[in-house]
Amino acid sequence: MLETRVAQLSEQSHAHAHVHHQLVMSLAGRAAFEVDGKGGEVCPMRACLVPGEAGHAFAGVGDNRMLIVDLDPQDGADEEREMLARLFDRPRYPTLDADLQSLLGCAGAELERHGRDPLLARALGGALIRALHLRLIDERAPEPGGPLDLQRLDAHMRANLGRRICIAELAQLACLSPSHFHAQFKDSVGLTPHQYLLKLRLDCAARLLRESDLSLVRVAGECGFSSQSALTTAMRRHLGLTPGALRRG
Repeated sequence: MLETRVAQLSEQSHAHAHVHHQLVMSLAGRAAFEVDGKGGEVCPMRACLVPGEAGHAFAGVGDNRMLIVDLDPQDGADEEREMLARLFDRPRYPTLDADLQSLLGCAGAELERHGRDPLLARALGGALIRALHLRLIDERAPEPGGPLDLQRLDAHMRANLGRRICIAELAQLACLSPSHFHAQFKDSVGLTPHQYLLKLRLDCAARLLRESDLSLVRVAGECGFSSQSALTTAMRRHLGLTPGALRRG
């Protein structure tokens, strides 16, 4: 048995177990999972591998579209059964790289267009399973609870300083719940996400004030402050200088 389908998971929590292995990947939105007591989140950048007979609970988070692959651990040739045994030896929440996300998106589009074709559905599910197996066994994709990709988070914040950035957005980028992300970020950096983001905004504003002729209103907007007054208040509180004094200095 290898069955592949697209489904929306209800926000109501469900708990059960089944004899087949299951791969859950997100085409859109998120879902919370707990497999044999190991919690995690399925999002466009993280999947969930549920071993056969493992008790698990799950619930969708808002609007979501999940691609689900069900696999019989006893099906296939010896090599295929060995692959599944290694891939599903324990609950996993593997991170999906850009290429695998692209493959997932293409598979989802084909399923939504030709989902009634069982041969296509099996082929697409098999391709995703094999691609994930190669990454997990050969490359050891990071598991939840590992270190945050601080370089990626920093780059995202710097690229979006001119707009509001919320904790939920950063948490989704890391595929963690907002509370877990907040705690893990503070442990890793020594600052809360809000404090770190404010530091980036102030550093950017100070650089623009020293190196450009932009107006104070424009500097405030470029760095994500709601107004010139908000920029002045933040600089005075944290740097001990007003924007005008910094520019003159």
